Amino acid sequence: MIIAERFRGPGGSGNGGYVAGLLAAHVPSDTVTVTLRRPPPLETALRVSPADDRWQGAWLWDGDDLVAEALAGAIVVPPPPPVPVAVAAEAAEKFRAIENHPFPHCFVCGTERAPGDGLLLSPGPVGEGTVAAPWRPDGPVTPELVWAALDCPGGWSFDPVGRPAVLGTMTARVLELPEPGEDCLVLGLARSREGRKQHAATALYGADGRLLGRAEQIWVEVDPARFA
Repeated sequence: MIIAERFRGPGGSGNGGYVAGLLAAHVPSDTVTVTLRRPPPLETALRVSPADDRWQGAWLWDGDDLVAEALAGAIVVPPPPPVPVAVAAEAAEKFRAIENHPFPHCFVCGTERAPGDGLLLSPGPVGEGTVAAPWRPDGPVTPELVWAALDCPGGWSFDPVGRPAVLGTMTARVLELPEPGEDCLVLGLARSREGRKQHAATALYGADGRLLGRAEQIWVEVDPARFA
């Protein structure tokens, strides 16, 4: 597996949701938990191996260093409910006006990505601890892109400008892939905070309100300079 530079998240490393989605494809389960052990390096030949005999899963290696592990998982938290598209669009404008994005080149939510180069999600506040953003895929969507879309809204449901965090663990299930050009809606919900850990839930809905994907996450507060 090679994570292309285009799919970076924090500086010098792959977007957590995208990398997790790629690794999840190696696990024969409709719901997968991926734990990121270290920042996934870009443009590097990484090795995927089956987990040992005790687990049904896969490991991602950079040489002898364990980058991530994926195992069959389960989601117990209800997905955040959808909001009207007009509300999400208004919230997205508030997001685009923010300053000091901790990771401005992120493939999913980076404010310095060009149209067609990133997902350009803009998850803005729509309620207490809840963010939402419209998403219209500009081409065919793969499962790892759904994982990516389900990633960053969870982090933005907290305060990543004041307290930057990166994805630590993500459990996700992709129910259906959106069509190219479909008007979708993605939401993030802040559930709880435990020291440096932030617990969130996210959901992706199609144009007709059908649930396309959902996730639970644990984010870990970090020093952004570590990823410079």
